[in-house]
Amino acid sequence: MRSDTAPKRRWWLLLTVGAGLLLITLDNSILYTALPTLTEELGASGSASLWIINAYPVVMAGLLLGAGTLGDRIGHRRMFVVGLLIFGLASLAAAFSVSPGMLIASRALLAVGAAAMMPATLALIRLSFNDVKERNIAIAIWGSLSVVGAPLGPILGGLLLERFWWGSVFLINVPVVVAALIGTALVAPRNDADPSKKWDLLSSIQAMVGLVGTVLFIKELAHVPQNWPLIAGAAVAAVVGFVLFVRRQRRMSEPLLDFSIFRNKAFTGGVLAAAFAMFTIAGAQLITTQRFQLVEGFSPLQAGLLVAAIALGALPSGLLGAAFLDTLGLRLIISGGLGVGALGLLLSITAVATDTFALLVAGFVVTGLGLGGAFSVASSAIMGNAHPRKAGMAASVEEVSYEMGSLSAVAVLGSLLTFVYAFTVQLPIGSPDAARESLADALAVADGNAEIIAAATTAFDTAYLVTMIVLGVVLAIGAVTTNGLLRAYGRNTQAMEFAENH
Repeated sequence: MRSDTAPKRRWWLLLTVGAGLLLITLDNSILYTALPTLTEELGASGSASLWIINAYPVVMAGLLLGAGTLGDRIGHRRMFVVGLLIFGLASLAAAFSVSPGMLIASRALLAVGAAAMMPATLALIRLSFNDVKERNIAIAIWGSLSVVGAPLGPILGGLLLERFWWGSVFLINVPVVVAALIGTALVAPRNDADPSKKWDLLSSIQAMVGLVGTVLFIKELAHVPQNWPLIAGAAVAAVVGFVLFVRRQRRMSEPLLDFSIFRNKAFTGGVLAAAFAMFTIAGAQLITTQRFQLVEGFSPLQAGLLVAAIALGALPSGLLGAAFLDTLGLRLIISGGLGVGALGLLLSITAVATDTFALLVAGFVVTGLGLGGAFSVASSAIMGNAHPRKAGMAASVEEVSYEMGSLSAVAVLGSLLTFVYAFTVQLPIGSPDAARESLADALAVADGNAEIIAAATTAFDTAYLVTMIVLGVVLAIGAVTTNGLLRAYGRNTQAMEFAENH
């Protein structure tokens, strides 16, 4: 969109792409509260349940880099529309799935649509808002939607499950897709394609092989007993996929990912901040909703409302971060925000150890306060350091970091939760072997046996506490790392200069 575009039209465009972004982020987390119901209704195994969740971020992360560059080539408006259409059709298929395999395939197709849409949402903002301050506010709103959408997913999932069948968590996407298509036709700029840009599908496939191998390796390593041939094969796939991807990018004149862009410390700090923030949000949501549904008997809605405390803190701080970026600078908002998030997790860990529910909620609010500002300003740091002609690549890198944060949280923390449970559970003699796999399996085979249920819930509480501690340590590492990278971007040090550094 050109600089003479009417201001009102720019903000209507933000609303339209924001609707698409909200769909993408909701589908990352909406299944957290729906997973127990899905597992029961479709008869999904523990492994299938993990892939019902993981198929979406794995496929999307693998395709994002290619999608961003393809958007630069054929136009981001066209990519957004194509992504919406695929997403709508895949939502219908997922809603009426009759088996775990069909649902996993539908989730993978949803990811294709999301991968087409997501870089376009941020690239259209970068191309449409030429004023730096306006652009930072628009990107902050975009970032706030990303942060809020993740906790909103479990709430929406819980509301729908209390009134409708499980397929409604996907069917709800369809009217939003229709509205976004109408909005795009009315307010989006003309399709600004650049046919000189090259698009390389092989690079995307190599990245996806590496990601799938990594997730499978982590998942199987935490599974008891371990399948060592599968673990070895997954490790080989991960290494080969990533090595081939890096080698290919370095040989290409127009790579999907130009590694030189990471020499800019503000850009790199923003990428890492986005990944650490989403790792924390997705991880806290996943393990908390499972714990309170399975151990405390919360309904899906109640569990969703609990983790929404993170969004309650994130929304205001996300908007305020952009407003005070000139004054405070990147370093304080990003690394300081991650540090505040870590302190919030410390409160939540204390609450878990002392069984203090109110303190747990307060800790989640504080965590959201820190992460909201860090995430929104990280987006400004990433997009502000990209040339407009590489808006698609920058947006893709932003969203790969976002997806990798969520993906690694599900894979690492979900597997850690299972591993600690299996390692610590002390079941009565003669208990079914399945009870050692997970708390959900133990509850399914306990047949009302109080000893089995007590042993399983005790082990799961231990696993939850350990996993929360690991989550807090990871976020603290993120705060220290970004503080070092952004040392030159403190308060009163021309904080806005980075936004025009092309």
